[in-house]
Amino acid sequence: MKKTIIFSAFALCVSMGTLNAKTNNFNFENNHVVKPYNVNSFCVSIAMGDLETVKKLISLGEDVNKKSNGMTPAMYAAKYNRTEILELLIAEGADLKLKSDKKMTAADYAKLHGAKDTYAIIEASLSKK
Repeated sequence: MKKTIIFSAFALCVSMGTLNAKTNNFNFENNHVVKPYNVNSFCVSIAMGDLETVKKLISLGEDVNKKSNGMTPAMYAAKYNRTEILELLIAEGADLKLKSDKKMTAADYAKLHGAKDTYAIIEASLSKK
C-alpha cells in the first residue's frame, strides 16, 4: 500500500512538472536594445561630481551649453547640487537662461530638487548680469 501511494505521488509530481513546462523559442535575429536615456559623458561626469574630468573635457573643447537628453550641463550641475562644477560652467560661459526640452531653466531644476546651494549661485549670477 505504501509503495502504491509513493508511486502515485511521484507520478503526479512528474506529470505536473511536464504540464507546466514551456518551450521558449528565442529569436535572436530581431533583438533591438533601446536606451531609455542618452546622456553624454560630459553631463554624466557633472552628475557624478567629477570636477577633474569636467575640467579636462572643457579644456578639450566641450561645449558648456550643449544639451544632452534635453538638458544643458548647468542644469545637471544645478539638479545634482554640484556647486564647484556650476561655478566653473558659469565662468566658462554657461547660459543660465537656456531652457530644457521640458521648458525649465537651471534654476528651476535646482529648486525642484531642493539644491539650495546651486540655486543661490544661479540667482547671484543672474542678478550680476
